[in-house]
Amino acid sequence: MAKHQVKSQDDDIETGEATTDAPSHLGEILPGEKIDYDPVFGEINKSGPNYRNIGWLGTIVLMMKTQIGLGVLAVPSIFESVGMIPGVLLICAVAGIATWTSYMVGVFKLKHPEVYGIDDAGGLMFGKIGRELFAAAFSLFMVFVAGSGILGISIGLNVISSHGTCTAVFVVVSAVIGFLLGSIRTLGRITWIAWVGLACIMFAILIVTAAVGVQDRPSSAPQDGHWVSDYKLIGEPSFIQGATAVSSLILACSATPAYFGIVAEMREPHYFTRSLIIAQIGSTLIYITIGVVVYYYCGSYIASPALGSAGPIIKKISYGISLPGLVATTTIFIHMQLPSKYVFVRLLRGSVHLTSNSLIHWANWLGCTFSVTVMAYLIASGIPFFDGLVSLIGALLGAFLAYQPTGCMWFYDNWSNRSNRTWTWIAMACWSAFIITVGSFITVAGTYGSIVSIIDLLGGDGGSKPWACADNSI
Repeated sequence: MAKHQVKSQDDDIETGEATTDAPSHLGEILPGEKIDYDPVFGEINKSGPNYRNIGWLGTIVLMMKTQIGLGVLAVPSIFESVGMIPGVLLICAVAGIATWTSYMVGVFKLKHPEVYGIDDAGGLMFGKIGRELFAAAFSLFMVFVAGSGILGISIGLNVISSHGTCTAVFVVVSAVIGFLLGSIRTLGRITWIAWVGLACIMFAILIVTAAVGVQDRPSSAPQDGHWVSDYKLIGEPSFIQGATAVSSLILACSATPAYFGIVAEMREPHYFTRSLIIAQIGSTLIYITIGVVVYYYCGSYIASPALGSAGPIIKKISYGISLPGLVATTTIFIHMQLPSKYVFVRLLRGSVHLTSNSLIHWANWLGCTFSVTVMAYLIASGIPFFDGLVSLIGALLGAFLAYQPTGCMWFYDNWSNRSNRTWTWIAMACWSAFIITVGSFITVAGTYGSIVSIIDLLGGDGGSKPWACADNSI
């Protein structure tokens, strides 16, 4: 292990370098302490990339951009399925659970500094089988989300250009953009993309929110005669509609699996909880506000993605402004843990090539980003339905990775204290068991509902088809 070095905090701010040798206690990095050795990335030196360089403000924006993007565009249509009041209650419930599951990621990382991704956590808890199971699930999750980001970009390009060319071309262009930006090596250098993307997606959705409030009716509503919004305070969804809505909300609120990689690259991981609370409160308030306002004025004529709800002109403007946000989402998910960074770290972990600028380093890195981009492109082309893809990701992979593992993490770290049970220990054990049970139910029920919905869309008349040239923004 490298010799311990201590510099002033001012030096760290000025140089932006991470230079401490080992976590002081259970992985905790104290203020003013620096590292030149990390349990995950190994020796950090000036000649290679600095992976430990995200501040707590940068962490907030990465968290918010990880959540706000694809999720916020689907929230208003969820209200149409379940109704406005159940929709708000569902958002609060799912966001509350997401806060706890994400908090457990930070706690687990501090106690086990050698953990980089959810596969490492699975390996600690369940051995080799757990490591490979969570690795495969996380890989699919990130690729699917990146695919939905590519699909969102292609929809935006179709809108702005008035379907200027074949949709398949726009999907390829979107994938190339994602590959180029996703190949930036460290999250610290991607933070600026997240800042720009978050600002753009928020500005775009606020424009739509304001526009639907002042316009006479949404663009897809009947344009002749008197029209009144047919919003529902309480809906009567079928089992499939309800399961699909909950699955979409889980994707919108639970970026938990991605937070392993974020906390791993923080300069001071003990600030993780502070960043998490701010990001979660902010994103939840945004979801509720936008969902209620847009659905109130549009009713059953809500578009999904929601940017198409306010007429052709506003639709072009909002998509034009939101494109950097959609690009940022795709970039982050192509880059982070599995899509690229996860496989890259796993391939080169323990090797000097991980933190160097060698040919082997670059060949592995670009090979990872390219492979992930190709898989995401195939998903975006093969499942060209925004709502269906979002709900499938949330049910099949989002709940499985966000709920069950974090409940198991609590048991892993606290089961040894069962002989000295307190009411707090019992309450947390019951809560963790509840999270595991809920996650298991949603994984099965939500996946079934999402698959049935996608099959219905594929069998319906009109609309998007896999690998087709038809306009996917209609």
